[in-house]
Order: sequence, then C-alpha cells, then structure tokens
Amino acid sequence: MELLVILFFFGLSAGAVAKIKGHSFFLWFLIGFCLPFFGTLTALFTSNDRRAGTRTRRCTECPHVMPIHMQVCTRCGADLPFPEPAPEPLRAQERLFEA
Repeated sequence: MELLVILFFFGLSAGAVAKIKGHSFFLWFLIGFCLPFFGTLTALFTSNDRRAGTRTRRCTECPHVMPIHMQVCTRCGADLPFPEPAPEPLRAQERLFEA
C-alpha cells in the first residue's frame, strides 16, 4: 500500500512539472507512476512547449490557429503547405560588412 502512495506522488510530480511546461498531464502522470524517479527527472529536462510553441499559423481552409509544426488542420483536416523557414539572425561578422 505504501508503494502505491509513493508511486502516486511520483506520478503527480511528473504530471505537474509536465503540465507547467505545456505537455499532457495524464501521459506524464503515467510515465512518472511507472518509472518513479526517472519519470520526474525526464519531465524536468523536457523542452518547454509553452516557450517553443509561440510560432503559430492559420489554416488555409478555416480560421483555425495551430502550432507551425502541424501538417494537417485538426479542425477541418486540410493538408497545410510547408511553412517558409524563418530567416536566420545575422552574425556579428556579417553585420560589420553590411554597414
């Protein structure tokens, strides 16, 4: 019984950390429950989707806004065109020669 309580709290901690970072609470709860210590550590070291997911685009068929990495619209099912790559920032050497 004590083991189940410990596993529950490890799952809760992994789920809470993942939810703060923008991931699925339930999925990370299960990972933290099945892999007690490693699940929580993995949730701590995953990327932050709230910060990384700021780039969005609008569907061409409907007005649905979604992350830029989506290939198919989740609302209407339209196949989205490949997004244009973001311009790379200029390096310091290129800035010197530009002026």
